[in-house]
Amino acid sequence: MRAKSHDDPGDDRDRASSASTRSGAGTRAIWKGAISFGLVSIPISLHPATRREELKFRLLRASDLSPVNYKRVAESDGKEVPWDQIVKGYEYEKGKFVVIKDEDFARVDIEATQTVDIIHFVELKDINPLFFFKPYYMAVNKGGDKAYALLRDSLSDSGKIGIAKVVIKTRQHLAAVKPQQTGLMLELMHFPEELLDVSEFGAPAARTIGKPEMNMARKLIDSMSTAWKPEMYHDDYREALEKVIEEKVAHGGKSLPAPRKTAKPANVIDLVSVLQDSIKAASKSKPAKKTGHKVHKKAA
Repeated sequence: MRAKSHDDPGDDRDRASSASTRSGAGTRAIWKGAISFGLVSIPISLHPATRREELKFRLLRASDLSPVNYKRVAESDGKEVPWDQIVKGYEYEKGKFVVIKDEDFARVDIEATQTVDIIHFVELKDINPLFFFKPYYMAVNKGGDKAYALLRDSLSDSGKIGIAKVVIKTRQHLAAVKPQQTGLMLELMHFPEELLDVSEFGAPAARTIGKPEMNMARKLIDSMSTAWKPEMYHDDYREALEKVIEEKVAHGGKSLPAPRKTAKPANVIDLVSVLQDSIKAASKSKPAKKTGHKVHKKAA
């Protein structure tokens, strides 16, 4: 762990980072509480680190494009059921239910404290990436700056992450506390029983890979290798669908010409030949190296 004096330039970084992590980047906190490890408590709030903007479609009646709405109806008689007559039930056998009331949920002995309770610290490299599934920014709240920075820097220096449990809404989650640039992240994790065993899926039949095939495959990988630049990747399907919607709106909802069909790849017969063709295609798609003065673009 790094020791800092009052004159350490890192203090300026901590003040700047705490301002940004406390702000939550303008997003609304979905949870407020504290990180707890040992006797240390750090007030924080959780903010979504990702977003997924889906295109929303309504179901319409084809004859007049009237929106279709849903009603809550009982299977036994088809009558609509008002909300005040609806209860939650668990189907323990086909067609047999037991009603679970609010007091039954309250009997579950899980203390829903507003705490990210760190249980252990482990090496990040020891965890299968499949365990992680949803990240949140942990914004430090008033009075927690020093302890927040201490935990962040301690984790960074040790190469470890905190394994914690946290209750969000009505569900307990396994989670990881990770250092991320100037702040901390909380990443929700799957419990072990939620992961399917790889043995449940078919593995390729055992066979010896020939040296020519391996060399060609390595050459193809090398020809397609590049530095990680996330801005290079886009949701092509969403962009194409948005374009189709815009074109239909522009044409008054009329049908558009059928898209051109693309050739489907054939079954692989001569693997080396296919690899050779792939390498040629990859080399053609790579942009040629430019000579002369470089034009530096301003960062967005």
